[in-house]
Amino acid sequence: MEIVRSTRPWLLGAVLAVIVLGLPGLYYRYTYEHSKRLRVVTDGKFYRCGQLSETGFRDATKRYRIKTVINLQEDVRDPLIPAQTFGKPAVRESEVLARLEVESVSLDGGVLEDDPKPGQRPAVIDDFLELVDGIRDKYWTKGIPHAVMIHCQAGLHRTGLFTAIYRLEYENRTLPEVLEELKANGFGTYAATEANDYIKRFLIDYRKGIRRGKPVQPVEGGGP
Repeated sequence: MEIVRSTRPWLLGAVLAVIVLGLPGLYYRYTYEHSKRLRVVTDGKFYRCGQLSETGFRDATKRYRIKTVINLQEDVRDPLIPAQTFGKPAVRESEVLARLEVESVSLDGGVLEDDPKPGQRPAVIDDFLELVDGIRDKYWTKGIPHAVMIHCQAGLHRTGLFTAIYRLEYENRTLPEVLEELKANGFGTYAATEANDYIKRFLIDYRKGIRRGKPVQPVEGGGP
């Protein structure tokens, strides 16, 4: 009996330690999986994240009034996602967004042409600008709420590149500014250099005000 009694304080301490040390980690993991790097880019207009679950999409679209979701995963155009955090993939993203009355768009976010012509930028940039131009002209310039959320799998690289393009084109940010934002949001300090072909062709070679190879006139009041 004495041995049993003497072990009780130790067992109680071990249990408390597991609770104290384990719960914060579990909470962090739950929060990460649920919102997966969900960040505000321009409040009310533009947001970014990684691949969300159904509950994650439901909460994000309700909280930020998202009307269009752009999936940048060229390898998985309509991902099979879990219904809840930590769940098994069970439902298509497009089905979830349709139920939420949110437009679902897929772009080839990571595609680079093997042998581009001089001055040729990835075609997906023009696809992206065409989509955002349409939303800007139809909603933003008229003061009508219409928020966009972009995502890839992790919400780091492809999402970071297109967020940077959005900043350059619609917010008049500079290249150094968007590169710093890339690094701050997990792209990688050494990866965000000219040695990275994606950085070079998506951002360093980027020219504002060009659509399908031709310059366009800026839209008055068209910025976010």
